[in-house]
Amino acid sequence: MRHRTVGDLMTHTVVRVRPDTPFKTIAKLFAEHDITAVPVVDDSGRPVGVVSEADLLRRESSQPDPAGLLAVLDTPGEELPPPVATTAGGLMTGPAIVAHPEWSVVEAARVMDRGHIKRLPVVDETGTLVGIVSRSDLLRVFLRRDSLIREEISGDILERAMGISPDEVSVRVDDGRVLLHGTVDRRSLVDVLVRLSEAVDGVVGVSAELGYRTDEAVAVAGRQDRTGLG
Repeated sequence: MRHRTVGDLMTHTVVRVRPDTPFKTIAKLFAEHDITAVPVVDDSGRPVGVVSEADLLRRESSQPDPAGLLAVLDTPGEELPPPVATTAGGLMTGPAIVAHPEWSVVEAARVMDRGHIKRLPVVDETGTLVGIVSRSDLLRVFLRRDSLIREEISGDILERAMGISPDEVSVRVDDGRVLLHGTVDRRSLVDVLVRLSEAVDGVVGVSAELGYRTDEAVAVAGRQDRTGLG
């Protein structure tokens, strides 16, 4: 069973900027490439931060209101506001939180969730930028066809890994929802099959209508009673 990785899902051709790239150039890149953020890289191509639409808007919100509606009267002795950033280095959010090509979808999703971020620059073993992966890229695993999911569960998990034939357990997949139906040898196999099926790329949920021939817990209790250990 092979899971798709960040390297499989990421965008390889990445629009990037340098720390000295001007505000207007960044805005033009967003419009020309229909993107909402760009990695900022140093002279070695290593990400040092990310500039997003939110960063540009934050910069604009600090500008004086041209209509005068938000004008503030100068007060003698009042500290002047800090200068407004005009290049990627001053606008970016940093340091860059990055991913690696070999990461699983789960690893990348957890980092995005913890950091409340929408995309991750992807770097190789030297820290050089090689791609970028977004939330929408990670969600592509759920676009897998039901037939492919069914084949993977039935073939890779049931037959080859567990030695269970299609006559014993059938697999039905509908919009990523898996139904396992049949009978297995031991009760403990039910949870194992559910967990393995849940880990397949594209699976939204798993239901099990599985019977079993032997309940190990009951068998152990019976042996203990017979030997006086219960």
